[in-house]
Amino acid sequence: MAFLNALPGAVAQGLIWGLMAIGVYISYKILDIADLTVDGSICTGACVCAVLITNGVPAWLSMIIAFLAGALTGIVTGLFNTALGIPSILAGILTQLILYSVNLSILGGKSLTTVDARTNNLVLNMSDNPKAIIAAGIIIVAVIVVLWLFFYTEVGLTLKSTGDNPDMSRAQGVNVKFNKVLGLAISNGIVALAGSLLAQYKGSANINDGRGAIVIGLAAIFIGLSVSTKIKPNFVVSLIGVIGGGIVYYVIYNLVILMGLKTDYLKMLSAIIVAIFLAVPYLKNEYFKKHKPVAAASDANAGGAVNA
Repeated sequence: MAFLNALPGAVAQGLIWGLMAIGVYISYKILDIADLTVDGSICTGACVCAVLITNGVPAWLSMIIAFLAGALTGIVTGLFNTALGIPSILAGILTQLILYSVNLSILGGKSLTTVDARTNNLVLNMSDNPKAIIAAGIIIVAVIVVLWLFFYTEVGLTLKSTGDNPDMSRAQGVNVKFNKVLGLAISNGIVALAGSLLAQYKGSANINDGRGAIVIGLAAIFIGLSVSTKIKPNFVVSLIGVIGGGIVYYVIYNLVILMGLKTDYLKMLSAIIVAIFLAVPYLKNEYFKKHKPVAAASDANAGGAVNA
């Protein structure tokens, strides 16, 4: 019964973190960049949204501004990488470190800002999980539709090609540097949008909200894609799979808590889940590489014996 009671909250949080994972999907799967900016940009989105709402700005406008703030963090990472030649992973780490100070400044030097659902008209809140699920679902559908339309435009297709084969794209006259900056801006904008939803859902924005976000995002991606690619490997189905992965992750997360696992070990559990999903394809390939020639040789020997 405790698990069933916690299920709506797990689904609502799973949808929010699934939206964040879509942002990670764009950088990791489409651009082929492991962008660590997200640990800072999700917090930026939460802080910007919380502060604006508490100062009387409508929630929907606060979310748009949070998206733009997140996009700006992606632009910074992209410029570190493309204009200054800093490796993408290090560029993300540098931006993440910068954002800690920026986010602290946004919060006015405090580590926490609360958003009272009783005095502010929020899009969603944990006090009403069914409404939160519907609101998050509508926003996610809108984001997926916009991304689907965008990635089948000429700009979107060149952005995909940049991640698939940057050298070939460059040879075809594609501005690879611009595409990387644009892709990272879109990615972190979506991550910050998820942060704005998270702040409203929890009723607060904390300076440490984004810690470990990249691991949760990757876990949602690998869980979701392990199923969605077997159903129909296309862009929209993959995004829906990522959302499903976020929900599954948070359902498991809540189940593990109810089973009595200390919360101190939850980050470790997330890392282990990601490590398993990363390792399985490699181990399968290694296993088949080592055993397939043996099997083929055995078949050949058997055939030769029969012919003899």
